[in-house]
Amino acid sequence: MVKFVGSFETVKSLPKTHFPEYAFIGRSNVGKSSLVNAIAGNVIARTSKTPGRTQSLNLFNWGDRLALMDLPGYGYAKTSKVDVERWLARLEEYLLTRGQLKRLFILIDARHELKKSDKEIMDFCDANGVPYQIVLTKIDKSNKSKIADIKTEIISTPRPAACAEILETSAEKKIGIEEIRKIIGCK
Repeated sequence: MVKFVGSFETVKSLPKTHFPEYAFIGRSNVGKSSLVNAIAGNVIARTSKTPGRTQSLNLFNWGDRLALMDLPGYGYAKTSKVDVERWLARLEEYLLTRGQLKRLFILIDARHELKKSDKEIMDFCDANGVPYQIVLTKIDKSNKSKIADIKTEIISTPRPAACAEILETSAEKKIGIEEIRKIIGCK
């Protein structure tokens, strides 16, 4: 049902589609590909223990009804400053020009505090009117106090482009997966 369309190095090379697109982004090693696989119910995205493995725009077609985009991670990946700047420019172009993008899911690892790079992507989306939703990942490996602290920090700043609900997920335990499927229309 979900098919890999391709890995694209530039936004201009992405195919023009007519159905809604939902993108997933977060720091390297936050579990983007694992979450995409859990949502699809199948292994469609490559996972790796090496941070920064996803370097292209990876597009998936879900039954010609919608598309999922696995975006490169930000933050931790060991790579050159030139590559990082190129990825950021490509990300900005994608977020600002991809008309079929309906929602960006910003993934945050529930085991760690909110990082500067997480705040920067939220600030960018707020400033540019890019609709997004915060998704805490790996909640099964965190504790309620840490999760509450992260949520409090997120909501302490006005977030005009953010969905009000902060989702809690675990790709491994399948927590919160059905909720995301409902949001994207794939129940």
